[in-house]
Amino acid sequence: MQKIAILTDSASDLDIEIMEKYNIKFAPFRIIYSTGEYEDKVTIHADEVYSRLKEEMPKTSLPSAERINSILNTLEEEGYTHVISINISSELSGTGNSIRLILEDHPKLTSFVYDSKTLTIAEGYIALQAAIMVKEGKSFEEIINILPTLRKKSHVYFTLNTLEYLKKGGRIGRVSGTIGELLNLKPIILVDDDGIYTTVAKVRGRKQSLSKLTGIIKDYLSKGKCNIWIMHGDAFEEGKEFFESIKQLDNINEIHFSYIGPALGVHTGPGLIGAFIYEV
Repeated sequence: MQKIAILTDSASDLDIEIMEKYNIKFAPFRIIYSTGEYEDKVTIHADEVYSRLKEEMPKTSLPSAERINSILNTLEEEGYTHVISINISSELSGTGNSIRLILEDHPKLTSFVYDSKTLTIAEGYIALQAAIMVKEGKSFEEIINILPTLRKKSHVYFTLNTLEYLKKGGRIGRVSGTIGELLNLKPIILVDDDGIYTTVAKVRGRKQSLSKLTGIIKDYLSKGKCNIWIMHGDAFEEGKEFFESIKQLDNINEIHFSYIGPALGVHTGPGLIGAFIYEV
């Protein structure tokens, strides 16, 4: 009989309470300052990272091999036979590949590492649905075959106050904007099908960027029901106001308000407002 574990990384931005409820294991990214190293969600949290950004932009690093091994050893001790690891886009991080290599030292576990080609709560949603399928009694084979269909219906868009942090962190992808910043042009960024940041629009000023983001959400809702997550990165009040405006729209199946954790927040900086749209 299969006993299946779901593993993700902390870039999925799932709350600890949700992961505990659905028995999702997670490998924390490392947040590294000149004064020391922390584990995302374990020894440091989003608000602490954002509050320190003006003082120092930390580096981020993959979950440690020791932490991943510890998780896998515990799974083996608890009698798990299978593990499905759902991870941040391989274009943005080597986490999935690291987990795949470490799994080679755990032959007792039948494993599958899924490159979500996305990040934040879109990645988290796929992991959550996988965990729900485990509870429903679906097999390892059934679950891994369904994962790509979940990703196909998942769309992440966001806008930033500045591209400074993406540039510093080397995560700029297909996003350009030095001249745009001088002109106060705000990009609307999509995590594309390859899991890379790419600009889909540029508008002048914050108000217009949020209006454009609203228009993108409306376009999806005009085609059918969607689940919506409004996300913020150290922009709670502005994000909440945007959330309140979006939840009035028609054709929303369910809507949530979420945050961008430190694993990603150090590369996007304060002021991110985003939307994860899942086509039901």
